[in-house]
Amino acid sequence: MVLLWMPSPYASLAAQGDMSKPLKAAPATSPYRPTQANAIPPGPAWFIDVASQAGLRMENINGGTDTKKYIIETTGSGVAIFDYDNDGWPDIFLVNGTTLDAKLEQRLKPTSHLFHNNHDGTFTDVTRGSGLEFTGWGQGVCVGDYDNDGLDDLYVTAYGKNHLYQNQGSGKFKDVSEAAGVAGDGSAWGTGCAFVDYDRDGHLDLMVANYVNFNVKTAPNPGEGQICVWKGTPVMCGPRGLASSPNILYHNLGNGKFENVSKASGIEKTEGHYCFSVSTVDYDDDGWPDIYVACDSTPSILYHNLKNGTFVDVAAEAGVAFNEDGREQAGMGSTVGDYDGDGRPDIFKTNFSDDSSSLYRNNGDGTFASTIFEAGLGLNTHELGWGTMFMDVDNDGRLDIFSVNGHVYPEVDTAHLGSTYRQSRLLYWNAGNGKFKDISQQGGPGCTQPMSSRGLAIGDLWNDGRMSAVINNMSAQPMLLVNQSTNANHWLGVITRGTKSNRDGIGAKVTVQVADHKFVQEVRSGSSYISNNDLRLHFGLGSSLRVERIEVRWPNGKSETFPGADVDKFVTLTEGSGTAVH
Repeated sequence: MVLLWMPSPYASLAAQGDMSKPLKAAPATSPYRPTQANAIPPGPAWFIDVASQAGLRMENINGGTDTKKYIIETTGSGVAIFDYDNDGWPDIFLVNGTTLDAKLEQRLKPTSHLFHNNHDGTFTDVTRGSGLEFTGWGQGVCVGDYDNDGLDDLYVTAYGKNHLYQNQGSGKFKDVSEAAGVAGDGSAWGTGCAFVDYDRDGHLDLMVANYVNFNVKTAPNPGEGQICVWKGTPVMCGPRGLASSPNILYHNLGNGKFENVSKASGIEKTEGHYCFSVSTVDYDDDGWPDIYVACDSTPSILYHNLKNGTFVDVAAEAGVAFNEDGREQAGMGSTVGDYDGDGRPDIFKTNFSDDSSSLYRNNGDGTFASTIFEAGLGLNTHELGWGTMFMDVDNDGRLDIFSVNGHVYPEVDTAHLGSTYRQSRLLYWNAGNGKFKDISQQGGPGCTQPMSSRGLAIGDLWNDGRMSAVINNMSAQPMLLVNQSTNANHWLGVITRGTKSNRDGIGAKVTVQVADHKFVQEVRSGSSYISNNDLRLHFGLGSSLRVERIEVRWPNGKSETFPGADVDKFVTLTEGSGTAVH
């Protein structure tokens, strides 16, 4: 039998992509560990923002700062963590917007930014000359190797035409949107997206969510009608009162081109929704990827994959369209994870202020139960939530929840409307038994510093088993949050490499067996709020010193097992190298 486990991602990726730069071993400890004994209060997490000293500097431009005249200025931008040069170290891509002031736009020329991981706790801005210097209303981003050439590509949504950036290697990207057939006609407002092999043919397809049908030339001004007033104060208008825009599904033809199958697949049938984040999830465990879409001011969508190239929205009957009172909510971000350890994917969704978030527990029979209050998460209604992720902050084996927040109306500060424009982040520690504890105020300055945040992505930026968070903030610099708390728990990083399936293994279900417990995750593109996380899976293992075995159900539906290994390292699982499960 061939070697199945590899101790790190570096050697296994050396033959793919641009490897002109010498590889370095992962550091034994994070470069941002505290230097003084007892300097950090005890607890699961103590986050600090190291973006500035790490070199992660850019100003996010999204319309006005003190007031927002139109809704296009409020939704902000996403962030992606991905290894664009295959050196084994995750890099960072931050989407940027622009301004309605043509003269200011010409002077600033805001663009998205690509930051290269220097392996020492710092990043270098390598945007110039990368091919990613687009100025416009950038919105979301998702990552996937759509052409299976061993290099991860980027898809960036926008108000206007979207952009597919093909990774050329050597730090260069080429905009192939028009040639590939995924640019759109420029009339839609793209938000969330995700690469997903919905027909299991080995080629990544592309799901794109759209928000509203918006035209700045005809849009009403603040205060014009009831939809432009909030708590008696004139504010920007929408989304209610504005026309919706249908979602899009592109089928990968395998020759560098995509076909728009939105109508034939049934994706277009969900009319009347204002859509944001896209999270793929095989909620019924049938081996075919389904798609969950968080929607603003309208019911959320759960596209059930019918295995014949078509989808049907089952959100209402599955119990994930509304809250427990049957009321639609203003959904922004969404994340999928097994928070209660039963092996089934659950869903958490952020919503507008003056409302609770949503937590849906998977019942295992195709339905979900709303457990937001049962879990102890129904009290924080001051915040307006955006990016959110299940993440194990202390590697105890239980998924915690991290969310970033910020209001859409700067006027809440000046008009004293019971909220604030800049808000702190929320950190819910999983206490077990389906309960969470709010430790936001004990989570360090990275949690409590007020910002108006939007996009969030998480990843193990320095390959040491400690998850960090990158946040895109409105009219401000980004944040890079690192956890300085220490613990004795163990972890495992898993990299999936498809051969017959798509190269990234997007859609794979990975089950890690330790002693008498199983941890289950899926490899997914997209999720959070219009962002993309590190595609490598991170498993907190608690006190376990050994992984007994791993089972992978690949995106094509076939399963195989891999033998056990030591903990506290990355392993690469290559399709076809394990023992087939019949």
